[in-house]
Amino acid sequence: MPHPLSSLLLALLLSLAGPAAQAAPSLVLLVRHAEKASTPGHDPGLSAAGEARAQALAAALAEARVGAILTSPLRRTRDTAAPTAAANGLKPQVVGFEGGTAAHVAAVAAAVRAQDAATVLVVGHGNTVPAILAALGGPVLPDFCESSYGHLLVLSLDASPPRLLRARYGAADPAPASGCQ
Repeated sequence: MPHPLSSLLLALLLSLAGPAAQAAPSLVLLVRHAEKASTPGHDPGLSAAGEARAQALAAALAEARVGAILTSPLRRTRDTAAPTAAANGLKPQVVGFEGGTAAHVAAVAAAVRAQDAATVLVVGHGNTVPAILAALGGPVLPDFCESSYGHLLVLSLDASPPRLLRARYGAADPAPASGCQ
Protein backbone atom coordinates (compact mmCIF):
# COMPACT_ATOMS: atom_id res chain seq x y z
CA MET A 1 0.00 0.00 0.00
CA PRO A 2 1.48 3.39 -0.97
CA HIS A 3 2.40 5.84 1.76
CA PRO A 4 -0.35 8.52 2.13
CA LEU A 5 2.11 11.30 1.31
CA SER A 6 3.16 9.50 -1.87
CA SER A 7 -0.10 10.45 -3.55
CA LEU A 8 0.29 14.07 -2.49
CA LEU A 9 3.89 14.17 -3.70
CA LEU A 10 2.90 12.52 -6.95
CA ALA A 11 0.15 15.07 -7.58
CA LEU A 12 2.61 17.88 -6.91
CA LEU A 13 5.21 16.34 -9.21
CA LEU A 14 2.74 15.98 -12.03
CA SER A 15 1.39 19.50 -11.64
CA LEU A 16 4.90 20.96 -11.72
CA ALA A 17 6.11 18.87 -14.64
CA GLY A 18 3.90 20.51 -17.26
CA PRO A 19 3.36 19.05 -20.71
CA ALA A 20 5.21 15.89 -21.68
CA ALA A 21 7.02 17.49 -24.65
CA GLN A 22 8.84 20.78 -24.26
CA ALA A 23 12.17 22.43 -25.04
CA ALA A 24 13.86 22.16 -21.63
CA PRO A 25 13.24 20.43 -18.32
CA SER A 26 10.82 22.06 -15.93
CA LEU A 27 11.33 19.58 -13.10
CA VAL A 28 14.57 18.04 -11.81
CA LEU A 29 14.47 15.19 -9.28
CA LEU A 30 17.74 14.76 -7.39
CA VAL A 31 18.63 11.80 -5.18
CA ARG A 32 21.74 10.36 -3.64
CA HIS A 33 22.49 6.76 -4.61
CA ALA A 34 20.91 4.09 -2.42
CA GLU A 35 22.76 2.17 0.30
CA LYS A 36 25.97 0.66 -1.03
CA ALA A 37 27.29 -2.80 -0.27
CA SER A 38 30.12 -3.03 2.23
CA THR A 39 32.37 -4.87 -0.19
CA PRO A 40 35.98 -3.86 -0.66
CA GLY A 41 36.94 -1.75 -3.63
CA HIS A 42 36.24 1.65 -5.12
CA ASP A 43 33.00 0.82 -6.93
CA PRO A 44 30.61 -1.31 -4.84
CA GLY A 45 27.09 -2.09 -5.96
CA LEU A 46 24.04 -1.79 -3.73
CA SER A 47 23.33 -3.67 -0.53
CA ALA A 48 19.99 -5.47 -0.09
CA ALA A 49 18.66 -2.30 1.59
CA GLY A 50 19.95 -0.27 -1.35
CA GLU A 51 18.25 -2.55 -3.87
CA ALA A 52 14.99 -2.14 -1.94
CA ARG A 53 15.45 1.64 -1.91
CA ALA A 54 16.10 1.69 -5.68
CA GLN A 55 12.81 -0.17 -6.18
CA ALA A 56 11.10 2.29 -3.80
CA LEU A 57 12.41 5.18 -5.91
CA ALA A 58 10.93 3.66 -9.05
CA ALA A 59 7.61 3.19 -7.24
CA ALA A 60 7.65 6.75 -5.88
CA LEU A 61 8.29 8.12 -9.38
CA ALA A 62 5.95 5.75 -11.23
CA GLU A 63 3.61 8.53 -12.35
CA ALA A 64 6.19 11.33 -12.58
CA ARG A 65 6.83 10.92 -16.34
CA VAL A 66 10.60 10.79 -15.96
CA GLY A 67 11.95 11.46 -19.44
CA ALA A 68 15.72 11.42 -18.83
CA ILE A 69 18.09 10.07 -16.19
CA LEU A 70 21.63 11.22 -15.41
CA THR A 71 24.07 9.29 -13.21
CA SER A 72 27.73 9.33 -12.29
CA PRO A 73 29.85 6.48 -13.69
CA LEU A 74 29.91 4.68 -10.33
CA ARG A 75 27.95 1.45 -10.10
CA ARG A 76 25.91 2.50 -7.05
CA THR A 77 24.35 5.45 -8.93
CA ARG A 78 23.66 3.36 -12.02
CA ASP A 79 22.13 0.56 -9.90
CA THR A 80 19.95 3.09 -8.05
CA ALA A 81 18.66 4.48 -11.35
CA ALA A 82 18.13 1.09 -13.01
CA PRO A 83 14.57 0.29 -11.80
CA THR A 84 13.31 3.78 -12.70
CA ALA A 85 15.05 3.57 -16.09
CA ALA A 86 13.51 0.15 -16.78
CA ALA A 87 10.04 1.34 -15.76
CA ASN A 88 10.30 4.29 -18.16
CA GLY A 89 12.12 2.59 -21.03
CA LEU A 90 15.15 4.87 -20.61
CA LYS A 91 18.90 4.46 -20.85
CA PRO A 92 20.60 6.67 -18.23
CA GLN A 93 23.19 9.15 -19.44
CA VAL A 94 26.47 8.72 -17.54
CA VAL A 95 28.32 11.95 -16.74
CA GLY A 96 31.98 11.35 -15.88
CA PHE A 97 34.26 12.83 -13.24
CA GLU A 98 36.91 14.08 -15.68
CA GLY A 99 38.35 17.28 -14.23
CA GLY A 100 37.22 16.52 -10.66
CA THR A 101 34.06 17.08 -8.65
CA ALA A 102 33.49 20.72 -9.63
CA ALA A 103 33.76 19.85 -13.33
CA HIS A 104 31.39 16.90 -12.81
CA VAL A 105 28.82 19.14 -11.10
CA ALA A 106 29.04 21.69 -13.94
CA ALA A 107 28.74 18.93 -16.55
CA VAL A 108 25.66 17.44 -14.86
CA ALA A 109 24.00 20.87 -14.62
CA ALA A 110 24.74 21.48 -18.32
CA ALA A 111 23.42 18.02 -19.23
CA VAL A 112 20.20 18.69 -17.28
CA ARG A 113 19.68 21.98 -19.11
CA ALA A 114 20.30 20.27 -22.47
CA GLN A 115 17.52 17.69 -21.98
CA ASP A 116 14.26 18.01 -23.89
CA ALA A 117 12.37 15.93 -21.30
CA ALA A 118 10.02 17.75 -18.93
CA THR A 119 11.24 15.72 -15.94
CA VAL A 120 14.86 14.69 -15.36
CA LEU A 121 16.12 12.37 -12.61
CA VAL A 122 19.68 12.94 -11.37
CA VAL A 123 21.27 10.20 -9.23
CA GLY A 124 24.46 11.41 -7.57
CA HIS A 125 26.41 11.30 -4.35
CA GLY A 126 26.18 12.86 -0.89
CA ASN A 127 28.55 15.65 -1.90
CA THR A 128 27.43 16.15 -5.51
CA VAL A 129 23.63 16.26 -5.19
CA PRO A 130 23.62 19.47 -3.08
CA ALA A 131 26.23 21.02 -5.40
CA ILE A 132 24.21 20.12 -8.52
CA LEU A 133 21.10 21.58 -6.89
CA ALA A 134 22.94 24.87 -6.31
CA ALA A 135 24.38 24.84 -9.85
CA LEU A 136 20.82 24.62 -11.18
CA GLY A 137 19.81 27.71 -9.20
CA GLY A 138 18.43 25.94 -6.14
CA PRO A 139 19.35 26.75 -2.56
CA VAL A 140 22.72 25.88 -1.06
CA LEU A 141 22.42 22.79 1.15
CA PRO A 142 25.07 20.95 3.17
CA ASP A 143 26.36 17.59 1.96
CA PHE A 144 24.26 14.59 2.95
CA CYS A 145 25.31 12.54 5.98
CA GLU A 146 26.96 9.22 5.20
CA SER A 147 23.86 7.43 6.56
CA SER A 148 21.30 9.57 4.65
CA TYR A 149 19.90 7.94 1.54
CA GLY A 150 16.19 8.81 1.43
CA HIS A 151 16.26 12.46 0.33
CA LEU A 152 14.27 13.32 -2.79
CA LEU A 153 14.87 16.90 -3.88
CA VAL A 154 12.29 18.20 -6.36
CA LEU A 155 13.43 21.37 -8.12
CA SER A 156 10.96 23.29 -10.28
CA LEU A 157 12.85 25.29 -12.89
CA ASP A 158 9.67 27.04 -14.07
CA ALA A 159 9.91 29.60 -11.26
CA SER A 160 12.47 32.35 -10.84
CA PRO A 161 14.24 31.57 -8.63
CA PRO A 162 13.66 27.82 -8.93
CA ARG A 163 11.44 26.31 -6.21
CA LEU A 164 12.55 23.37 -4.08
CA LEU A 165 10.38 20.71 -2.47
CA ARG A 166 12.18 18.36 -0.10
CA ALA A 167 10.67 14.90 0.25
CA ARG A 168 11.74 11.43 1.36
CA TYR A 169 11.29 7.99 -0.14
CA GLY A 170 11.97 4.41 0.87
CA ALA A 171 12.81 3.13 4.35
CA ALA A 172 13.57 5.65 7.07
CA ASP A 173 17.22 6.63 7.50
CA PRO A 174 18.84 6.53 10.94
CA ALA A 175 18.86 9.83 12.82
CA PRO A 176 21.53 12.08 11.28
CA ALA A 177 24.61 13.13 13.17
CA SER A 178 24.69 16.69 14.43
CA GLY A 179 25.35 19.19 11.66
CA CYS A 180 24.41 17.09 8.66
CA GLN A 181 21.23 16.22 6.82
